[in-house]
Amino acid sequence: MESSRMWLAVGFLGQALFTMRFVVQWLQSERMRRSVVPEAFWYFSVLGGLTLLAYSIHRRDPVFIVGQASGLFIYLRNLYFIIRERKRLKAYADHSAD
Repeated sequence: MESSRMWLAVGFLGQALFTMRFVVQWLQSERMRRSVVPEAFWYFSVLGGLTLLAYSIHRRDPVFIVGQASGLFIYLRNLYFIIRERKRLKAYADHSAD
């Protein structure tokens, strides 16, 4: 595959991953009958953001680069909070079981 087609495929893959976060969020909200943001939303955000960041770096698009890089910080921070809370709850449950 020639380089420009490969990067075009990377760009579309990133956009598809990024779009999946909204599909996952929408389906979970429909299932719960209220607005929710499932953990998978943040994983798709990171995967899509990383892929689109690589594409934007290849394209040398500073606006796109800054947008994707700053978004990645937010997505990773939200995953940090989720993981930290999960560990806190597990420690509490383990302590309560004693």
